[in-house]
Amino acid sequence: MTVPGLPMAVPSRDLPTRVRIHEVGARDGLQNEKATVPTEVKAEFVRRLADAGLTTIEATSFVHPKWVPQLADAEALFPMVAGLPVALPVLVPNERGLDRALGLGARRVAVFASATESFAKANLNRTVDEALAMFEPVVSRAKAASVHVRGYLSMCFGDPWEGAVPIPQVVKVCRALLDMGCDELSLGDTIGVATPGHVVALLAALDEAGVPPSALGVHFHDTYGQALANTLAALQQGVTTVDASAGGLGGCPYAKSATGNLATEDLVWMLRGLGIDTGIDLGRLVATSTWMAAQLGRPSPSRTVRALSHEDTEEH
Repeated sequence: MTVPGLPMAVPSRDLPTRVRIHEVGARDGLQNEKATVPTEVKAEFVRRLADAGLTTIEATSFVHPKWVPQLADAEALFPMVAGLPVALPVLVPNERGLDRALGLGARRVAVFASATESFAKANLNRTVDEALAMFEPVVSRAKAASVHVRGYLSMCFGDPWEGAVPIPQVVKVCRALLDMGCDELSLGDTIGVATPGHVVALLAALDEAGVPPSALGVHFHDTYGQALANTLAALQQGVTTVDASAGGLGGCPYAKSATGNLATEDLVWMLRGLGIDTGIDLGRLVATSTWMAAQLGRPSPSRTVRALSHEDTEEH
């Protein structure tokens, strides 16, 4: 049950006044779905997310269909949403993926690296250094075409095979991605094991290494219920870009212990209470996630969606 005026906004001087949400529901959220989601449903999902006020919506991935069958329709999907007045980054694993994305007019791409050897092997069948070498021409060519490049870094806080990941190891790969030309980095808590103190320590180490909060986004999974706490810790350190997935969709197909992403609605509710602007219409976003949950045939795991979905879709 909701009441107009809630949550009450109580701003804090140690937090940013605005946060950009990097919406990953249409890519990361759907990539691990076993049943094929029709291309038109995916396109409508992106349209509704844009209508709800999301300004950065990760649309799809130009990986080989063999590895992520759910996203095999990238060539068909991207033109259906390319005209939207929002940023539409796409994942490109290699030069072939970049060629496909550029051929369709993509202006934002992302590469997907790992902070650990085990995950690099599982996800890319390469060592960390070999993966970085593979990404170098991708980033170089993208930058030469004036395309924005995001570098995802998985397993920043823990790895299911290796356990704890030393902070200097994460810093080293972050520095390598920035040095090759990435415009921003997304720090991934792929299996959801981060805690706020760990987040603060990593961000401090990155800052000391010349990787400022302005170059970073954070991507937390909620496996242990820590995603919002970790996000707040990152905001207190100056981060203003947060990855989230509408309705809490998604996980990681190569890390079996990974559960859902931070739900965009839960994030927006917290940010509202902190007096932080996102530009998002929460009612429309909840309606979008409720609609998508119906397409998938199961309820949304987002607590905010569950709390508000029985209401009308107007702003409160």
